[in-house]
Amino acid sequence: MKHSKYVAAFTLCASTALLPAATLASEQESWQLGLSIYGWFPDISGQTAFTPPGGGGDFKIGIDQILDNLEFTLMGTFDARKGKNGMLVDMIYMGVGNSKSGVREGTIGGTPIPVGASAAVDLDLDSWVWTLAGYYRTVDQPQSTFDLLAGLRYLDVEQKVNWNITGNVASIPVLDRSGTADATLENWDVIVGARGKVTFGANNTWFVPYYLDVGTGDSDLTWQGIAGLGYKFHWGETVAFWRYLEYDLEAGIAIADMNFNGPAIGVTFRW
Repeated sequence: MKHSKYVAAFTLCASTALLPAATLASEQESWQLGLSIYGWFPDISGQTAFTPPGGGGDFKIGIDQILDNLEFTLMGTFDARKGKNGMLVDMIYMGVGNSKSGVREGTIGGTPIPVGASAAVDLDLDSWVWTLAGYYRTVDQPQSTFDLLAGLRYLDVEQKVNWNITGNVASIPVLDRSGTADATLENWDVIVGARGKVTFGANNTWFVPYYLDVGTGDSDLTWQGIAGLGYKFHWGETVAFWRYLEYDLEAGIAIADMNFNGPAIGVTFRW
């Protein structure tokens, strides 16, 4: 029943966004295609409660305390448009990890690590984010474009952790002082949003791209915002921008709210 609501909402949004398709199908516009490849350098924040196999208290950490400023991800976007109607597929992969010793960022069964103790933590995070959307171009001028879009976003996250707590650990049960565990999450959300660009300079070669979407489904709320600066060439364009992606997830699951926030730079080929 829950997923049926998501499908119905998506169908309604997509139908609204692509309503003029039947009229435009009779026109003879050519396809305009684009392939973008980017490097993204986000800070990753959130909390995860890892439950070791065989029981014991869970080990909860703020992932931003372990992965601070060490992240690198790759992302790509394929865009196809004919007339005013188009579709886009956006993919993000994040595979990061780090080790820290002597930290006290974490809790065991809800109890903070004692003042006289410290932990050695190894954390790995693998994540895929896929966005599929259809869009309708409401403004198509040399100085600006504006699209309305509707679609789906899929999140797949896997986190693995090893920890070992040493020092004055008398208040922590023996079985919980070290452990290995993982936490996974698969998430589908319906999204709606808008994107566009504003050009300026000689021959309109400079431009400011922007993007915003918001959605819900398996997440209580997810939203994403992008803004940057780009330059056009005859074969495509280069762009630098800031990207923020946030997930407000349901209470009671292992992986709590997460956000990805940082700069990106890339290139787009158009034909």
